[in-house]
Amino acid sequence: MAGSNNKSVLFVCLGNICRSPIAEAVFRKMATDAGVVHEWVIDSGATSDWNTGSSPDARGLDCLRTHGVETNHRARQVTKNDFTSFEYILCMDDSNLRDLKSKASAVKNSSAKIELLGLYDPQNQRIIEDPYYGSASDFEKVYEQCERCCRAFLEKNS
Repeated sequence: MAGSNNKSVLFVCLGNICRSPIAEAVFRKMATDAGVVHEWVIDSGATSDWNTGSSPDARGLDCLRTHGVETNHRARQVTKNDFTSFEYILCMDDSNLRDLKSKASAVKNSSAKIELLGLYDPQNQRIIEDPYYGSASDFEKVYEQCERCCRAFLEKNS
C-alpha cells in the first residue's frame, strides 16, 4: 500500500464510521493544504467488521462539511497487511490500542508504529471519545481534537 518514498498513516476506531474517518479527512485536507498530500498514503479502518462498506455517520459528515472538509470514505476493517504496509497506525482510545496491538502480535514482520492519535494533542486529551451515542456537539469535539492532533502529527512528520 505505502510506497517506499511515501509516508503512511492509518487512522483507526471501533467501527470506522465516526472518529477515524473524521481524522482521515481532516489529515488529508491538512496535507493537501500544505502541498504534501502526494507524499502520504492516508486511510482509515476499524477494529471491528460491523460497518464494513458503510458511509461515515451522517452527523460526522455534516460536521466535516461545516468545516469545508469532504470525504467519500467507506468503512473497512483493519487487515494483517496494514501492520506491514503502514508506518503509523493511530487509534482513538485504549480499547482500540489493545485490539490493534493484539492483532499486530499475530502478524509476522509487523512494523507499524501503533499509538493513540491523542498523544499528539497539545491539550493533552489522550482519548478521543466515541460520539456515536452522542449529539452533534460530540462530533464537533471529535473534529476539534482530530484537527489539533493531526496538525501536530503532520508538523512532526514534515
